[in-house]
Amino acid sequence: MARFRTAPTSSSGGKAAKKKKWSKGKVKDKAQHAVTLDKPTYDRILKEVPTFRFISQSILIERLRINGSLARVAIRHLEKEGSIKRIVHHHGQLIYTRSTTSSD
Repeated sequence: MARFRTAPTSSSGGKAAKKKKWSKGKVKDKAQHAVTLDKPTYDRILKEVPTFRFISQSILIERLRINGSLARVAIRHLEKEGSIKRIVHHHGQLIYTRSTTSSD
């Protein structure tokens, strides 16, 4: 047979009765990145990105202020053109570098 205890009712409302307030910590502001590709951003991708020494989705998001899906599409487009070449192809992170010669 199970016995249940009831909490003693206390009428004193001192420090022990107050709930502890935990700090919520610092909240990072939500980034306002572009979700559609406009002409100036597209031209910037074609001009600047092939000059980067290290190219990844994270780098494009940070430097160009674009969405992650746009960064992936831009990387695939530049690789198809031959502007950049693949170093590491992992399912979580794609790493590229600038194409040193156009004959590759």
